[in-house]
Amino acid sequence: MDLQHNAQAVPVIRTQPQASLGCAFIDAEGKEVLITEEMIQNACHELEQRLVKPAQKD
Repeated sequence: MDLQHNAQAVPVIRTQPQASLGCAFIDAEGKEVLITEEMIQNACHELEQRLVKPAQKD
């Protein structure tokens, strides 16, 4: 079993998905944007959608 499948087996409950994680980035307009749990989850979901499985060796 690989890491991706193991991660799905463990339930993670977040009570405040909009809460800041204590870090931020600067957007194109120079504004500081706080990074939230929801932003991280959305980014991870997008990466999973783009995942390309390697070809299997014979």
